[in-house]
Parts: sequence; C-alpha cells; structure tokens
Amino acid sequence: MANQQQLLVFAGSYAERENSGVYVYRLNEETLELDLLDEVSGLKNPTFLNVDASSGYLYSIAEGTSAEGGKTGEAVAFLFDAAQGKLTRVNENTTTASPTCHIQRDPLDRYLIVVSYHGGMVGLMEIEEGGRIGRQLDVQQHEGHSVHKRQDCPHPHSTFFSPDGRYLFVQDLGLDIIRTYTLDRENNKLVPHRDNRIHAGAGPRHLTFHPNGQFAFVINELDSTISSLRFDADTGALNEIGSVSTLPDGFDGENTCAEVVISKDGRFLYGSNRGHDSLVVFAVDGDTGALSPIQHVTSGGGHPRHFALAPSGRLIVAANKDTNNIALFRVDPESGRLEYTGRSTEVSQPVCVQPVYVPVS
Repeated sequence: MANQQQLLVFAGSYAERENSGVYVYRLNEETLELDLLDEVSGLKNPTFLNVDASSGYLYSIAEGTSAEGGKTGEAVAFLFDAAQGKLTRVNENTTTASPTCHIQRDPLDRYLIVVSYHGGMVGLMEIEEGGRIGRQLDVQQHEGHSVHKRQDCPHPHSTFFSPDGRYLFVQDLGLDIIRTYTLDRENNKLVPHRDNRIHAGAGPRHLTFHPNGQFAFVINELDSTISSLRFDADTGALNEIGSVSTLPDGFDGENTCAEVVISKDGRFLYGSNRGHDSLVVFAVDGDTGALSPIQHVTSGGGHPRHFALAPSGRLIVAANKDTNNIALFRVDPESGRLEYTGRSTEVSQPVCVQPVYVPVS
C-alpha cells in the first residue's frame, strides 16, 4: 500500500447545527462511485472549506453567535484520517463580527484569511501548532459602493494568493474592485497595497490564475461575465484587458455567476451559471489572455454554487445547492469539453466541494 493514494471529496453546505453540514466522500475516478465516509453536525452553515492535504487538516467557516445574540463568523479546524476519511474536531474560534463566506490559507500555513460578505470585512487568523485556529490578528473593513442595486455597500467574496504568494487578492462584489493586500508577517497584519478596478456593475466574486503567471481571470456574479486580467508580479496590479459573457446567445433569464476554474495546462477555463444552471467552457489564449467560448453544459441540477476539477484533471465535481446534489462530469483533456456522467449524489444544500488526493498508507 506504500505510495498509494485515494481521492477524497470534502463538501460544505448550508445546515442547521442539529444536521450534518460537512461531508467526506471517497471518489473512484474509474467507476465514478462517490462513497460517504463521514459527516459532521454541530455547525451552523459550514459552507466553505479549505483543505491542508499534506498535513491532514480541514478548515471550515461556520456561523456563531455573539454575547448580544448577533451573528458572528467562526472558523473550525478538523484533523482528518487520510485512509478512513474520518474527521476529528480540533477547535474553533471567532473570526469576524459578521458571518463569513470564504476561507483561505496562506502558502506558509501560518494564517487563515476569511471574508465577510455582509460585514464588508477581511479577517486574519493565526494557525497554531497542531493545526489549531489561534487568535484573531487583524481585521480590515472595506468602505464604499458601486452602481448595481446589490452594490450599496462592500461585499468581499473571496481571497486568493498570487502564484508567488507575495500578494493577497480580495474580490469585492460590492465595490467592483479586487483589492491587493500584502501580509506583514512581522506584525501579523493585512496591509492594503492597491485597488484594481473591474468594470462597473460586474460584481467580482472568485479568481483563478493562469499557470503562466501572466494572467488571472475573475468571474463576475452580477453581470454574468468573466474578465481577463493582466498580472504585474512586481506591483501586484491586475489590469482588466477584456471580458466575455458566460451565457449563450439568446438567453434572457435571470442569472448570477459563482465559480471559475482553469485547467492545469492553462488551455481551458470553466465557469458556473446559476439561473441558466450550466457550466461554461472557454478556450484560453495563453499569449493574450483572451477567452473563446466552447460549450455550455447542464450543471446536473439547479444553482451550481461551486465546482472543482479533480487533481487528475479528468473529472469535475459540481455542487448544485437548490437541487441538493453533487454531480460528476468527465473532462476531455484535448478539447476541454465536458460530459455529464449522469452520476449524482444527494447532499442537502451543498455549497463547496474540495477534491484532493491523500495517501492511504
């Protein structure tokens, strides 16, 4: 069994404390069987997850309650058994004074970064020995608004690091900006570095970098577009160089976007549409960052809140919140096109799926 590995899929969902909210599955990439290994209750809305596969830790956001009875943000740490997929709760701690929607880990495994959509905040937490979540180190409050009716105040939605780990980017849906931060590791602070403007009314939500490090792509929730951005590694600037619709010609229904993912070779980009309920596939020009549409395929359910490529690149796992299911897609590595496998697993209101390889020996 030495050197063998298996594919685990961690899923987070909307849930009440008395119900299961975090799930662990084993995915067989040949038979497409998705077997439930563990599920955890006791958390309110553990919707987004971050997996430290090398150290065996899982981090989840959750919703807490303040002494005054208001909603707060929490982060919860788990140890997971790689062979059995079982979760052991390590600890939890308050992150921000308002519930959060995303959790990220820095490249050196020293910090967790969370964002509060409703509170307009970015929070920095320390990671202690043994994967424990330590104290709150810093909170940055965003201010301002933009042009859409949902942009009357800041709405940070996610955080992602530059390929070299030097910069942290916060996508603020409410301000139509991506704010570049640096990490002051000596003083444990988030330092605002610059603001990168996205076109008005876009609503930037999630971000991914091209493997060549020259481009990034942000999916815009409000106007159903993906923007191509040129990245300056010296200054931390992201300059918008163009945008494309995520919807097919002729569609005029309600739609918002959610997740964006790029293939390992950088040739294909994938996004999710909620309303059209589809995954969209683009070809990527690695020299210019331009996107060309290839395909729209059903998401296998309703409201695809999140999806992820398996590490092999052969499968996509998609979480359909409104139809309570996780759907599997085959990926053609040559064309980038997706094929819905017809395989679907029932899960209550899934929001996030994180597939990772783990050792079984």
